[in-house]
Amino acid sequence: MQTYLNIVQILLGVVLTVLVLFEVRSSGMGGVFGGAQTSMIRNRRGPELLLFRLTVGASILFFLVAVINVLLIG
Repeated sequence: MQTYLNIVQILLGVVLTVLVLFEVRSSGMGGVFGGAQTSMIRNRRGPELLLFRLTVGASILFFLVAVINVLLIG
């Protein structure tokens, strides 16, 4: 069971990294280096909203798998 959780956590980590990189790329290269945005509040629509929701879902799954992994070790 522990081995499967470790594999799932590694895969979720890779997926989360890719999603975050895509999210940064869609906001422009100025955001990567701390550049100023024109407005603080932005409406996400279409593919950008889907990408945001997938990132949030993957991060929640990663956190839950990490907590379950720690609880099974102890």
